[in-house]
Amino acid sequence: MDTSLVERARDGDLAAFEMLVEERMAAVYRLSLAIVTDEADARDVVQETFVAAWRHLPRLRDVDRFEAWFGRLVVNQARMALRARRRRRVREIPAREILSASMPFEDPADDARRLGRALRRLPIEQRALLAMHHLEGRPLREIADVFAIPLGTVKSRLSAARRALTRALVEDEG
Repeated sequence: MDTSLVERARDGDLAAFEMLVEERMAAVYRLSLAIVTDEADARDVVQETFVAAWRHLPRLRDVDRFEAWFGRLVVNQARMALRARRRRRVREIPAREILSASMPFEDPADDARRLGRALRRLPIEQRALLAMHHLEGRPLREIADVFAIPLGTVKSRLSAARRALTRALVEDEG
């Protein structure tokens, strides 16, 4: 990470901030989508994350902690989006899901749907841990920094998240 870019953005340099946005856009979207499991909500989370980053970046004291600080912003924005979704949205069930419930499929698309359903059953923090570690390949130490928890706690929570995902997948089969 280029700390001088973060420093310039923190000092109000819009071009530097735009470069930070470009560098992180795809990763923020992937993480957001893994947590909120809805493309429209994920796009909203991305937008809100970068707005919050621009607004709060001047208060970042240690630019070396930018990645952890920014990761917390993404996770917090995703949490807020999920809370808002619970208040405003009735889930629509596409016809293909109704049909697929009675007919077993053995294709990647069906596996992806099953995984999506299983992930939606997990708490936000467990989704975030799984996505950050397995989807984004972040090291456990970095995840500990994002959540501001000890490394051992990350390990135990990640293990619990994997067990919960396995249970959710098994329950989805039956």
